[in-house]
Amino acid sequence: MDLSVLSLSAAIASGELTSEALVRECLARIARLNPILNAFSQVFEQKALEEAQACDREAAQGRFRGPLHGIPMGVKDLFFVEGQLCQRGSNAYKNFAPKATAPIVQRMIDAGSIIIGKTTTTEMGWSGSGFSEFYGPTRNPWNPDLTSGGSSSGSGAALGARMVPFTLGSDGGGSVRIPAAFCGVFAMKGSLGRVPTWPWSATETLSHAGPMTVSAKDSALLFNIAKGPDPLDHQALPDDNADYTDARLAKSLRIGFVPSLFGFEVTAEIDRVVREAVDALSGSLGIEIRPISLEWEDPIKIFETLWIAGRGVAYGAQSDLSNFGSGFRALVEASARYGLADYLSGARARAEFAGHVHALFDEIDLLLLPTVPVEPFSAEREAPEGFESPSQVLAWTGWTPFTYPFNLSGNPAASLPCGLTKNGLPVGLQVVGRRHADALVMAFCQQAEDHLFKNNNPPLVVAGDHAGWGTTSKTTAEIPKWSSIEEHS
Repeated sequence: MDLSVLSLSAAIASGELTSEALVRECLARIARLNPILNAFSQVFEQKALEEAQACDREAAQGRFRGPLHGIPMGVKDLFFVEGQLCQRGSNAYKNFAPKATAPIVQRMIDAGSIIIGKTTTTEMGWSGSGFSEFYGPTRNPWNPDLTSGGSSSGSGAALGARMVPFTLGSDGGGSVRIPAAFCGVFAMKGSLGRVPTWPWSATETLSHAGPMTVSAKDSALLFNIAKGPDPLDHQALPDDNADYTDARLAKSLRIGFVPSLFGFEVTAEIDRVVREAVDALSGSLGIEIRPISLEWEDPIKIFETLWIAGRGVAYGAQSDLSNFGSGFRALVEASARYGLADYLSGARARAEFAGHVHALFDEIDLLLLPTVPVEPFSAEREAPEGFESPSQVLAWTGWTPFTYPFNLSGNPAASLPCGLTKNGLPVGLQVVGRRHADALVMAFCQQAEDHLFKNNNPPLVVAGDHAGWGTTSKTTAEIPKWSSIEEHS
């Protein structure tokens, strides 16, 4: 079955496919693959089937809720869904059920989508790997020994393994782009405020919400649905009134390519795949892509100040931190080192760095670079083995130097699958546009994906089990799995 959102929407609209058949197929894939990958923390089997049957009854009467009528989705377990557990990857919230639904989730529901389950995340979305002390590690569909990336860990793994047609994720420093790169799928962090984000986050001025999809073409449809203001998010942008499915590009487009930032050493295979992809696009699209040099200073200290101090504001006043995992607890404890003057100084430095980024886009229209400079590593780790991080608290920022800068600047940035390493692992090409030029980034990605990475089904989907994966350190029985919300409440 083709799990493209666009194909499924057309098939359901024509009567070629029923929503119930689609949901049952997704549930079967989840039952088969989730014990290996640990992508879903909750699966709403009965409710999803009931919703699918209702969609089919409506379709038989010629009534459709919207372009996503009867199409299931996975929702990152940081997003609120009324009446359903939102555990946030934390023992502190294991029994928390919100009384309202996040705007991005509600917009997908209003367009006809069905929530099939909640996907795993690192605790409060604090880190970039797929490791969770609460859920256990989320694993990569290309090799379950390895991490899916995070913090939209389960959303990336579930989509990469084709358990669902699309998922929802959030990105405060790379959290949709990192798992997209590691799992071989597409994700775009829109301009800050393009998609309303609620509830309030400890890193409000860094956080973005958005879909994760198999293709940029699917994402374009979903962004059309998700974007636009909402009174719950005071940062939300006015609707740009652009149709993101319009993939036309001007031949006069100015595109710059940098193989690295801040002097970071990109692993040889990542570098090879990205350069080959850039060369292929330069030839096939007929648009000049020229190497450029950027002398930006790494804004890691700025990011750390805002990221860590924000946790202190949100959680530092709590006298008992024992319900939080060790990594997140250390983050909150580290926030005590920051005062108001430090935070304001960081905000001022952020504005200066963002100014350098915005100035670049007076000279070019798009910037290409690797999404992540390393291949996926052990699922049980926060960082690659032997890796020396410049941060005592945020080890993940040391191996993700190309994602968090664009959270600081607020630019739209997408991760587009562009090839495989010799180890058979996917690589992401990051496409960054000027602030508010989300439609241009999406148009380029739609054009580019037609010339890149055709065979992007992970072997796990074909194999049907974890046989042949070699040295998986945990047995299937040891990986947490829940088939319904009742079993995990």
